Amino acid sequence: MKKLLFMLLFLIPIKVFSISASSAIAMDLDTGRVLYGYNIEEKKLIASTTKIMTAIVAIENSDISQEIEVSDVIYEAYGSAIYIEVGEKIILKDLLYGLMLRSGNDASLAIAEAVSGSEEEFVYLMNEYAANLNMKNTIFYNPHGLEESNGDANKSTTLDMAKLTKYAMQNDTFREIFKTQKHTVKTNYKTYVWHNKNKLLSLDYITGGKTGYTELARRTLVTTGSKDNINLVVVTLNDPNDWDDHKTIYEQTFQKYKSYELFNQNNFKVEEDDYYKEDKLYIKNDYNMTLTKDELKKVSLNINLMKLEDYIDDTMVGYIEVILDNQIFHKEPIYVKVQKENLEKLSWWQKFKRWLF
Repeated sequence: MKKLLFMLLFLIPIKVFSISASSAIAMDLDTGRVLYGYNIEEKKLIASTTKIMTAIVAIENSDISQEIEVSDVIYEAYGSAIYIEVGEKIILKDLLYGLMLRSGNDASLAIAEAVSGSEEEFVYLMNEYAANLNMKNTIFYNPHGLEESNGDANKSTTLDMAKLTKYAMQNDTFREIFKTQKHTVKTNYKTYVWHNKNKLLSLDYITGGKTGYTELARRTLVTTGSKDNINLVVVTLNDPNDWDDHKTIYEQTFQKYKSYELFNQNNFKVEEDDYYKEDKLYIKNDYNMTLTKDELKKVSLNINLMKLEDYIDDTMVGYIEVILDNQIFHKEPIYVKVQKENLEKLSWWQKFKRWLF
């Protein structure tokens, strides 16, 4: 009986951290590698974390410096709001601050109309983005995250929301808005002072975040954080203790992992190369990867060189692959610099071809 009990306990999935969320993930923002998670592909309601997609779609598909006039579309909004008024003139970028800092549902409808002409057209774009980002378990019905009257609701997974945030964080404007704690706006009607609802921004390592809540979805939270060259996105869905859970995930992950330099442009050398040995091979970037000590031992650097008959300065002649567990996480191009004395040894035909190409 004791042996059977032991086997049953062994088969039960155990959460490494003490987390309250129904599903959670910590993803490396640089590689997209999942460092921690459970139930990461389980579809759930995402509430106002929807607005991460709303923001990046608006930023990439419109002139956010334009001034728009708020229409009566905002009358369809309820729940959290920034309380803009019909006829009010406001810069679209300022509306994005209201969307992300205060989770304004009225702002989301005004943004959708300004960018695409209608909410329906804007939601089509949101789902198109989701498909392109391989968010295979995600569906959007609106730009705010509230449940529709017919029961339809935006759903996603912690994995898909981490993919979305990884993509969005590559955009400078999105990163700026995502991390802002306070924003002041003056319109033709009034002046607004918005404070971010994400109280984790008070922590030194937190670089952004978006909160969410409905009675059905419960608490949802997406945050990003950076420390010692480790860049993470953490997502929790249906989590009654999300603030503390995010802190726990960050601190435990920062403790477990380290950023290791795998190659450096100043010290780069290909030891076993005979073909380009008379010239100089070089790379343009350093590369660091977030790993545990055990993973560091498993990482392999695969150097692939093409034997080009004719080449000139700064020709790409190969690449380095960074491989872990049979997966390629990075490819770094390798270039050649032709040594002056070697040029003098070339035949006139070789020199002419190099000049030509």
